[in-house]
Amino acid sequence: MTSVITLLTDYGLEDGYVAACHGVIAGIAPTVRVIDVCHVVPSGDVRRGAAILAQTIPYLPRGVHIGAVDPGAGGARRAVAVEAGGRVFIGPDNGLLSWAVHASGGVRAAYEISNEEHFLRPVSPTFHGRDVYSPVAARLCVGLKPADLGPELPASRLVSLPEPTSVLREGAVEGEVVSVDRYGNTQLSITAGDLETLGVRVGAMLGVRLGRRQLSMPYRETFAAVPPGELVAFADSAGLIAFAVNSGDAAQRLGLPPGAHVRIAPSL
Repeated sequence: MTSVITLLTDYGLEDGYVAACHGVIAGIAPTVRVIDVCHVVPSGDVRRGAAILAQTIPYLPRGVHIGAVDPGAGGARRAVAVEAGGRVFIGPDNGLLSWAVHASGGVRAAYEISNEEHFLRPVSPTFHGRDVYSPVAARLCVGLKPADLGPELPASRLVSLPEPTSVLREGAVEGEVVSVDRYGNTQLSITAGDLETLGVRVGAMLGVRLGRRQLSMPYRETFAAVPPGELVAFADSAGLIAFAVNSGDAAQRLGLPPGAHVRIAPSL
């Protein structure tokens, strides 16, 4: 039995979708605390949702964690409950949960959520957050066992997003854009430790290659360490290197979408 549910969705805050999920949970488990992780994930952006959940999960209490970013809602994809690290993750089997599950120590057990007696009725094919995930999460908090949700699934059958990686080669480190936040800060799969391995310390200049473009960028502790309008690289709160523009939008300036390749080397 747990006393915490967390919610991550792309439902936005302009409508009543999030409130409906809260209401369903309160109706079943009124003493459970609900933590809103994020509800402004870009619509259908599974990768951005996965990054937010994975980078937030170390700071959240153990509990039931709902992820509802699902461009395949109403299609053939299944709903799953995944046990990992003393937590239960609930959501669509589209990779959204995979990085957080990995960050929690990997899959201990997984189940298809198919036992409809635990759902709200009728179930809307386009609002599983309200009609499936929220009631199931609430019932888990008041004694339902994950194994009662449906058949067990082998971990190998779960959809997983490719893990962001970085590679050190020829005196440089190569990685990709993991996500872009609402400020336009561009987070990379390259870590501060990768730069340390290259002998690069805060205060140095970096040689950054973006496709055919090559530019020089200061590596500082924070974006405020450069004048307004200037580009800067810094280690963000997750320990990953990010590009920012002080009082501006680095993603717009650089034209870097998630998945874009980046190479960083010590500036000569």
